[in-house]
Amino acid sequence: MHIPMTSVAELLVLQAEEIKSTAKSTAKIKHYSTLNNDSLDTATGVYITIHGHFYQPPRENPDLDTIERQPTAAPFHDWNERIYYECYRPNAFARVLNDQGEVIDIVNNYDYLSFNIGPTLMSWLEDYDLEVYQRILEADKKSCVRLNGHGNAIAQVYNHIILPLANERDKYTQIRWGKADFRSRFGREPEGMWLAETAVDYPTLEALVAEDIRFTILAPSQAQRCRPIPNELTSEHNSNSPWQEVGGAQIDPTRPYRCFLKNGKFIDIFFYDGPISRDMGFNDLLTSTEHFAKRLGQAVRGDHRSAQLIAVATDGETFGHHKTGTEKCIAYAFTHEFPQRNWTVTNFAHYLSFNPPTWEVVLKPVTAWSCSHGVDRWQDDCGCGGDGKWHQMWRRPLRNALDWLRDQLIEVYQETGSQFFHDPWLARDEYIEVIRNRSPANVDSFLERHSTHPLTTAEHVDGLRLLEMQRHALLMYTSCGWFFEEISRLEGVQILRYAARAMELAANVAKVQLEEEFIQRLALAPSNVECFKTGDQIYRQLVVSAQVSCKQVVADYAISSLFKNYSQEDKIYCYYAHQQYYQLKRIGALTLAVGQLQLVSEITRESGDFVFALLYLGGWDFHCCIQPLAECRAYRQRLERLFNALEQASAAHTILVMNQLFGQQNFNLQHLFPEERHRIMQLLSQETLTRLDQLYTQVYRDNYRALMAFQRDGLSIPKELQVAAEIAISNQCITVIRALDSDSSDQQVVWSRLAELEAIATAANHLHCQLNTLEVKQTLEKLILRTLWQILYDSNPEEVEVDIQRLDKMIDVGNQLNLSLSLDRCQELYLQYFHNQILPQLIQSQDLKKDSQNKDSDSNGSYPWLCKMCTCSTALSASLSPSPLLKLGQTLAVDLSGWVTNL
Repeated sequence: MHIPMTSVAELLVLQAEEIKSTAKSTAKIKHYSTLNNDSLDTATGVYITIHGHFYQPPRENPDLDTIERQPTAAPFHDWNERIYYECYRPNAFARVLNDQGEVIDIVNNYDYLSFNIGPTLMSWLEDYDLEVYQRILEADKKSCVRLNGHGNAIAQVYNHIILPLANERDKYTQIRWGKADFRSRFGREPEGMWLAETAVDYPTLEALVAEDIRFTILAPSQAQRCRPIPNELTSEHNSNSPWQEVGGAQIDPTRPYRCFLKNGKFIDIFFYDGPISRDMGFNDLLTSTEHFAKRLGQAVRGDHRSAQLIAVATDGETFGHHKTGTEKCIAYAFTHEFPQRNWTVTNFAHYLSFNPPTWEVVLKPVTAWSCSHGVDRWQDDCGCGGDGKWHQMWRRPLRNALDWLRDQLIEVYQETGSQFFHDPWLARDEYIEVIRNRSPANVDSFLERHSTHPLTTAEHVDGLRLLEMQRHALLMYTSCGWFFEEISRLEGVQILRYAARAMELAANVAKVQLEEEFIQRLALAPSNVECFKTGDQIYRQLVVSAQVSCKQVVADYAISSLFKNYSQEDKIYCYYAHQQYYQLKRIGALTLAVGQLQLVSEITRESGDFVFALLYLGGWDFHCCIQPLAECRAYRQRLERLFNALEQASAAHTILVMNQLFGQQNFNLQHLFPEERHRIMQLLSQETLTRLDQLYTQVYRDNYRALMAFQRDGLSIPKELQVAAEIAISNQCITVIRALDSDSSDQQVVWSRLAELEAIATAANHLHCQLNTLEVKQTLEKLILRTLWQILYDSNPEEVEVDIQRLDKMIDVGNQLNLSLSLDRCQELYLQYFHNQILPQLIQSQDLKKDSQNKDSDSNGSYPWLCKMCTCSTALSASLSPSPLLKLGQTLAVDLSGWVTNL
């Protein structure tokens, strides 16, 4: 994807001005000779819309409101994190590369994509990486400026429920929650809404229209027939225009359609180009920008219409996760290939604003884009989603069980909720305000607004429990639970966990026991996995065993307290932990910790006071007893007896007294939450690993000459010696990088440490060692980024070249160690500085102005335009000369050769 040198300069300057001021984005548009101003205001030419449906199912533990480690996503913590690194962030910082693989630009693909991002995924992104989250929001704002107030983002039904299978209340709540979530993030009302799996029927469309949704996007296979809309002003189309049957996906996707409803209202519908979208998702269409553009060009109709829309849609995760590196393809297409072809990149709302439908459409009764049997994929054994080896006979019993549970929960909610809320269902619809902001002030305001009377503390708790019960009753219908071939997959288990939490909350509030009958109904769902046999066994083995009690939270706190210092007010997942009392005592190898802890749920505000006693016997042995404070009379006296027992230095006697005082139930390391358990396991293993490291290092040193002899004579090094060398050199490398990280301010020390790392790299490469370098890689990347920031923003101009040499050496050492360093963050920081600091000075420099005056205004450089555009008075005279910083780009694999040549 090579771009000529003059185009590099233009592209970078255009982006710099866009970053400097959103208002100047219109000037950017004017500069593109390939863009026709009229195409943004009137229906003229070819328009391109690429829609990405970005979505991940909710994965949180329902009891802790956090995503736990998912081993199948290794080496990442969970699937959200894995796909974030492969897709969501790369699309926010998509690279445009030259033929040598150097970066010439970084593009925010969300500036150009039409997109929806599931609300549950957006909530995760907001917490995980605020920078990427903000770039998504900024992209929508920029597209609003560029496209006359019509942003790229559209809403989505809240947690991906198949709306044709939902009851009427759930339909409306899903739409209202999706709209409210969108509004709270993007600061505007959504014009369109993405339906989960594009699953649609006419009641769903009526609900969308009732909630002021203007349009939606469907697959061409979902249309039944279409015809021109009768036009009263001309006789060209009359009411007797014949319908064209398009049930075989023959509908023309280059125009919008209007779908009229029985109530006289209508909604507009865009149909994406099916074959191209399919090739994007399942073939190799996105391996080449030129190939992609040619394929889109084949869809342009040659019937001389004034405007037509080439619209494609696919899972957003296609761009980087399903298809590695394809975010680069669309970035280049957006910024170079499409403008070169005089195509206008737009979104559905913008196109609709000046090109309203002139055709109407009738849809098939019930359809979806990923099932050829209507919506049976989410309720029947239709074959979709299976590999032909396993049946899906479990789907219908699973949906029947959840439908039964939903109806039982409706009764509980309506009867009990009317005791607290003026309108329980209005309270549920507006509960999204609390989900988005659980601050005490906001929760209090919500309850005050909806309650029938001033609520007591206990009623506060019950009211929130009821609303959470309904939230989980919606989450248990997330479409992914039925999408795949087997009920015992992560997705099926997850929706059952939501069902379990909903039943638990119902029992807490209304004292109704629904679980046994629910389990009986799940017994009708046959599994393909022999060890489970039926859904009830899956529920018992994978759901019940994973439920979290308050005692387990206390046990986690108690055992962890031996390895980290808790403050008196702390937080464990969604619980606030208030330490009322804590005492620790050690006798020989035994450690006894006792305490009183109050837990308060951030979500429901329910609270509990507990007393715990923990005996640590050393190694991996923990014995923890817990009792509610209310059941532990005179607990201080009990603790005194316990400490007296410890004085005898007998583990057996101390455990016997613990059981007498606190009961037989006890907790150990296995009862901890996985995250904390793994952390403690690492700590407990450290002493053993340290001893082994010392042993291997001694073996390596004692046999160094033998290793060299084997290497010199070209013989295979014995495995035992090779392992010893790899562990010893890896440990040496880790020790040096830690020392470098702890004292990177002393330049002499830095150069000395880098020399040590070079020597280590030489030894490792000589012996062909595979080093354990993850920590080294991550630390060195952090140091390189920190050094770059210091060069750009906190460097002495007289020392900048030395600082750059140090940065260059760090990168070189990383290459010698075969770390496969990622310089992504450095490139992003550098290009941002280039756009905001270096580029304005270059544009204003006298030499460049003189050069620009000698060029024709229509030439490739267009430098007079550049100089007029630049109003930045920032100068680097008080800081850094641009020349060494431009050369720094070469070190970071950023190609600014056009500007370097001009200098």
